[in-house]
Amino acid sequence: MQIKRALISVSDKTGLEKLVKTLDRFGVEIMSTGGTAKVIASFGVKVREVTDYTVFPEMLEGRVKTLHPKVHAALLALRENSRHMRELDENEVLPIDMVVVNLYPFEKVSREEDSLLEEALRNIDIGGPAILRSGAKNFKSVAVISSISQYKTIGELLEKNNCRLKEDVLKTLASAAFDRISIYDAAIGEFLSRESSEKSEFPPVLRIKARKVKSLRYGENPHQAAAFYSDSSSENDAPIEQMQGKELSFNNIMDVDSAYNIVSDLTKSAACIVKHNNPCGAAQADSLTAAYLDALACDRMSAFGGIIAFNRSLDKQTAEVILNESIFIECIAAPGYEEGAVEVFRSKKNVRVLKMPRIGAARSEEIDLKKVRGGFLVQKADMKRTSLKEIKVVTKKKVPKELLEALLFSWRIVKHVKSNAIVLAAGTKTVGIGAGQMSRVDSVRIAIEKSGGKAAGAVLASDAFFPQADSIELAHEAGISAIIQPGGSIRDKEVIEAADRSGIPMVFTGVRHFKH
Repeated sequence: MQIKRALISVSDKTGLEKLVKTLDRFGVEIMSTGGTAKVIASFGVKVREVTDYTVFPEMLEGRVKTLHPKVHAALLALRENSRHMRELDENEVLPIDMVVVNLYPFEKVSREEDSLLEEALRNIDIGGPAILRSGAKNFKSVAVISSISQYKTIGELLEKNNCRLKEDVLKTLASAAFDRISIYDAAIGEFLSRESSEKSEFPPVLRIKARKVKSLRYGENPHQAAAFYSDSSSENDAPIEQMQGKELSFNNIMDVDSAYNIVSDLTKSAACIVKHNNPCGAAQADSLTAAYLDALACDRMSAFGGIIAFNRSLDKQTAEVILNESIFIECIAAPGYEEGAVEVFRSKKNVRVLKMPRIGAARSEEIDLKKVRGGFLVQKADMKRTSLKEIKVVTKKKVPKELLEALLFSWRIVKHVKSNAIVLAAGTKTVGIGAGQMSRVDSVRIAIEKSGGKAAGAVLASDAFFPQADSIELAHEAGISAIIQPGGSIRDKEVIEAADRSGIPMVFTGVRHFKH
């Protein structure tokens, strides 16, 4: 299909000049609206205002620009239908072969915490989606460019094929346009449901907005196909920026997410090493180097082939320490990298070096979604942080002040460990972790064994209550100095009595942190 006439109306003018000049070089007539027309004219390219073509002014402060029969008939007319083409001639309608449209930034505006309803409503695009829909419906005759990310590819195809596009390309563009419209409309519906006077924890319709970032080699296992989708509608808002290394796998991304969530939950310089979606070591310290070495010391054997995440920009010194430890590492993840840090890993070309979103980007209203047979399970993300004021000492023996920081640290880590979860910590570093067992006492036993004798003097965190006193007895034998747990068992009295007999101070949080 030959491109002879294009309608361009974009909110974001990024990257527009090269595409416009390519069209102009092939003699394509360009129509445009308001601000976009001025920008195109500034490129030295001739442009025709849509209002001159429709002989109808923009109205209502720009709310009505392209909503006109001479625009939509130009897009919807079937070129092979003689009646359609005759009606175009009779009504002085010029066929439009290409539309370039990106929409008002509703998603960005509505996400801003201080966004007013009126401002969000002003950024609901009406004409843009209508143009995309009309053009995409008639994709055999209209090329529909709905994303800045498409400019380069389409420009190259136009250059290569003398300003022509094949039907398979047109169909792909149409599909992308309808996808963009659906994501945009879903964001509006979600926003308005949040603003509704009939507020509820969850909307009556769950809208899942996701944009495919890339196909993956395979899923958890080689026989499973897989892909990575971003929940951001912006192509410029990459969830992970890979700076070096082999292609990320499904399992890599899962583990990186787990590790980064843990360090994001810590306030001081922190490091975490994750293997098979569970931490095998986590620590916070006065420096990233110290935090990394403390995390590694928790379970050096399990750290082999793991993922390391940091909550600060990775410095060159810490990068060199990681390399000098000679532990095989799959991925390094951090919110940034100081000068020279990335170059340290150049000698290990397969190590994936990842730049992650800034710490704190996750917000409390985020949801946790799990696919089950027949539907979805949806819950608010577990963002709960317990403070000293919220814990209750339930034993006769009080917790020494020097152990309080360790208790809160272990409690913050256990939230991210698969249930049944037990975390042993000395100060602000883990020394033993027991995860994912069907019996809580087995998790206690594994954590103690993993500690390699470092359980003595450590504190113990349990993500849920102890159903029996056997775990307390094991803790006593290992020399545990204090215990933090939710409480709430019908045998709490029995468990507390066991702690009293053992001389172990114990606190209840009243909060459970199951993670399945």
